[in-house]
Amino acid sequence: MPALEAAGYQVAASDRELDVSDAEAMETRVAQVAPDLVIHLAAVSSVPASRSAPELTYRVNFLGARAVLEACARRAPRARVLLAGSGDQYGTAEPGSQPFREGDALRPRSPYACTKAAADLLGESYAARGLCVVRGRAFNHSGPGQDDRFVVASFARQAAEIASGRREPLLQVGNLESRRDFLDVQDVVAAYLALAAPEIAPGAYNIASGEPRRVGDALETLLRLAGITPQVEVDPERMRPTDFAAGDSSRLRDATGWAPRVAFEETLARVLDDWRRRINGA
Repeated sequence: MPALEAAGYQVAASDRELDVSDAEAMETRVAQVAPDLVIHLAAVSSVPASRSAPELTYRVNFLGARAVLEACARRAPRARVLLAGSGDQYGTAEPGSQPFREGDALRPRSPYACTKAAADLLGESYAARGLCVVRGRAFNHSGPGQDDRFVVASFARQAAEIASGRREPLLQVGNLESRRDFLDVQDVVAAYLALAAPEIAPGAYNIASGEPRRVGDALETLLRLAGITPQVEVDPERMRPTDFAAGDSSRLRDATGWAPRVAFEETLARVLDDWRRRINGA
């Protein structure tokens, strides 16, 4: 919201007080606000959480997107609707493969990714009916405030706790060999703002760096930044199959001039500092 306000938008935000999957409530809200732009971010966004609560994930991620799209089609048919999707919709590729492009097949592998892919396709169907729908497919991103169910935040929290003496020098990890396309949340927000502009054509846009980074390298950088050398232990509960994914954001770059600005090490340092403040009560 601060980024939208800084860009000059008058913002009417809704959080947990509005059940995004309640079609009637959503239609009432859209009618009250009469928006020119709707940015739909509400989601069950953790892959492990989606596996433990698939019904909730379906209700929020798919039925929620449907309620937003239908409410806009009925009550704000001239509004621009930005759906926040995911690079996870593409699934994984063979190591060394070219980065995913928007026209590549969607092969989701988790309830989270499946519901995001379904919402994306639903958005495309509403666009065919005349609604201005933009689908931003953001790859992995991190920043201060992120929940430690996500890999960078999990590493950072454990590292901060070990460095402060609040945890024994044992850091638990999942699969360190996966390679993912990591971004800073500030760059993703900048991409959403760029896609909000009315002159940008509707459609799907990857939001990605194009660089697949090894998860283990992110851990090593965080440990160096934290100044610790703990024992690293694989936790079977955290293990997932090795994956390889990167996105080609050429379409977004060509349309808006967007490019990632924040170096990955800076992102890691910011997340680590955030966890230091949180565990110290600052």
